[in-house]
Amino acid sequence: MTSLLDRHVAARSVVCRRRPSDPWFDDECRVGKRLTRKLERAAGLTNPTDVAAATAANAAWTVQRRTYLALRRQKREQFWRSKVDAERSDPRQLWRSIDVLLSRGRVPSCDAIGPTEFHRAFDGKVNGMRSLTADVPPPTFTPVTPGFSLSDFRPLTTDDVVAAVRQFPDKHSASDPVPTDLLKDNVYLLASFLVTLLNLCLSLGSVPPSFKAAYVTPLLKKPDLDLTDPKSYRPIANLSVLSKLLERPVARQLLNYLNASRLLPERQAAYRAYHFTETAVTKVLGDILLALDKGEIAMLTQLDLSAAFDTVDHAILLRLLEVSYGLGGAVLSWFKSYLDDRPSSSAEADCHLIRLFLLYTADVLRLIERHNLHPHGYADDTQVYGFCQPSSCLELREQMPVCLDEVALSMRSNRLQLNTSKTEVL
Repeated sequence: MTSLLDRHVAARSVVCRRRPSDPWFDDECRVGKRLTRKLERAAGLTNPTDVAAATAANAAWTVQRRTYLALRRQKREQFWRSKVDAERSDPRQLWRSIDVLLSRGRVPSCDAIGPTEFHRAFDGKVNGMRSLTADVPPPTFTPVTPGFSLSDFRPLTTDDVVAAVRQFPDKHSASDPVPTDLLKDNVYLLASFLVTLLNLCLSLGSVPPSFKAAYVTPLLKKPDLDLTDPKSYRPIANLSVLSKLLERPVARQLLNYLNASRLLPERQAAYRAYHFTETAVTKVLGDILLALDKGEIAMLTQLDLSAAFDTVDHAILLRLLEVSYGLGGAVLSWFKSYLDDRPSSSAEADCHLIRLFLLYTADVLRLIERHNLHPHGYADDTQVYGFCQPSSCLELREQMPVCLDEVALSMRSNRLQLNTSKTEVL
């Protein structure tokens, strides 16, 4: 019979791919799964005319199936709870794990869209935003407190370079001359050359052009967007390890100076110690709940910016660093060199550019406070809220739009544009 079937039935090759188990699916789950399948088969083979035997078999299968499903839920919850607790101190890794949990993977870009189309779409978006703010008055700057200034960087040591290289993950960019793991393995041999190069950049206030070159990868903003539309993507710029090795000590010294001089607004979070997402949410929610406990009415406006990091005017930013934050000398020259001839489309900005953005928009928070309202910012998102007694509700409703009009004008003067479609009032 087998030989006849082989002769008359066409053969077909089948590839069986084994799907990897979930990370929480352990041996106890496998034993429970096998037992459940065994009882399911036994229930199916039971003679239906034997009512007692069929009922007992189905009952045993039902109990085991419920036990198995409860075990799966328990294992899954235990795994993700322990993982979140273990990664609580590393927000970046925690968000990666959350993306895995929610199945939010990266979708490759459409092959029909080439680099020219992506470049035209990214630059067109930025140019369109800037054209909306072309006719606004020039911005004003708050002078820095006398006595605060930063003109020179502290020279780096070989220990600084070795420690910084050791902290890098093993991933690297296509622009890196050697893989990062190879650099880390030989850092003690290269540290003296690297520290000479970096200190020369800091003392001269210059960033080599090769350090500013980046490989840009388009990333789909949301899974349900049109894959064939270049506007559905945001550009991700990957810099070389040497570029990041120069950025990190600059960011650290600048942040130390700003903290020591108390030049950073207290109600601006993101990429600052003790200013996380949790602290921002806790502060805003806590203020609102306290007001409600007093019988007051709360009004909250959530502001959103369009292409915020892309539309920052570099000339305004440099003038702001000089006037409002006291940067000068080689430090200001370094930032000018850092921003010059840098690609404008970098929507997914790194933490160092975000820190500069916090300085760029700090005056907006002070403007809100002058209207007797409460601001709180996180990166490019700003919350504006206020409270009043029910009898003064109309006054608060008139006060909020006046404040928002001045905020919008101030942002436009800095070449930023509010996204009215994403601005919400509660």
